[in-house]
Amino acid sequence: MGVVVQKFGGTSLADPERIREVADHVARTMKRGEQVVVVVSAMGKETDELLHLASQVSKTRPGREMDMLITAGERKSTALLCMALHDLGVPADSFTGSQAGFLTDTTHMNAKILEVRADRIRDAVAAGRVPVVGGAQGVSTDHDVTFLGRGGSDTTAVALAERLGGVCELYTDVSGVFTTDPRVVSVARRINRISFDEMLEMCAAGCPKPAMRAVEFARTHGVRLHVRSAFTWEPGTWITEEEPDMEDAIVSGVVGDDSEAKITITNVPDQPGVAAKVFRALASAGVNVDMIVQNVSEQGETDISFTLPADELSTVLPLTEQVANEIGADSVTPDPSIAKVSLVGAGMKTNPGVAATVFETLAANDINIEMISTSAIRISVVVAGDQCDRAVSVLHSAFGLDVA
Repeated sequence: MGVVVQKFGGTSLADPERIREVADHVARTMKRGEQVVVVVSAMGKETDELLHLASQVSKTRPGREMDMLITAGERKSTALLCMALHDLGVPADSFTGSQAGFLTDTTHMNAKILEVRADRIRDAVAAGRVPVVGGAQGVSTDHDVTFLGRGGSDTTAVALAERLGGVCELYTDVSGVFTTDPRVVSVARRINRISFDEMLEMCAAGCPKPAMRAVEFARTHGVRLHVRSAFTWEPGTWITEEEPDMEDAIVSGVVGDDSEAKITITNVPDQPGVAAKVFRALASAGVNVDMIVQNVSEQGETDISFTLPADELSTVLPLTEQVANEIGADSVTPDPSIAKVSLVGAGMKTNPGVAATVFETLAANDINIEMISTSAIRISVVVAGDQCDRAVSVLHSAFGLDVA
């Protein structure tokens, strides 16, 4: 009899009917002889609603009070699910993050887990009860309630699975990880198994689920993940350390992300330390830079382009212009409408010609490449924002990922 940590996201718990269906699934898992621990997010869009409410009553929104407010959504879910479980004859106890033993640092709105003291959870499981834990929350070393940030419930579930020596099932509104977004390519197919490295590259490229932070934690601690649908309950995608078989596809998935922007600094003096000044200034301002390309120097000057989240462009642009002026660069040109399209697959390590196929496919469809970035198992290209979906579709077909 093993321990299974089941995490349910907001859409899985959106209304009373959904909560009862989740309770029924937990009860059926118990009947199979499994020991179950449940981690829950806030119901539906409640976290967004709480953030909106805070913006209506406060301009300052202190981090300590925001954490106290946001984590109330998960506490509500824990109590309601426990009630539904009791109605099915399943003994269950609700736990806040602090009660479950999650000790974090003092960073509000995006706290990091320092330690998990899961004694109370372990005792509840041993007594035949189902602990229902509020996700994405803990208590800081200063004894304040803390919020782990977006995707924090996935991380909570993985951390508990590691402490309890179990597997982690992440239930969401899709039936697993797909070769690409099914809303963009209707013939996308579910991936049965994928390695941690491939999944991390897909997350970094823009795949929204599961949370990248949770996958990193799982890889570090060897926790097996199973991404499943809370609406069909069918088997989903296993994320493990296993390498792909020789007969697996060269490319596992294609990810498109049209939420990025690009900034180009022209005629930058080609001198040691200049690029360092640019990106140190951006790092100090908390800017999350993604791809960086520096052109070949001509007559002592070069161009530097980098991508960043589009919603940060208005903030980052004045800072970049200031730094460009300080280093003696010519101009700063923003492009608010770009997209990053990435191909991920462990099979790329041993199969030459993947990059050539990417470039030939895009050229044949009149899609211009603005930037290129690669790793051992990923190729990313930047294209115009309005060409994102078409680029994803033609590459998905070119590498034989469409459903047969």
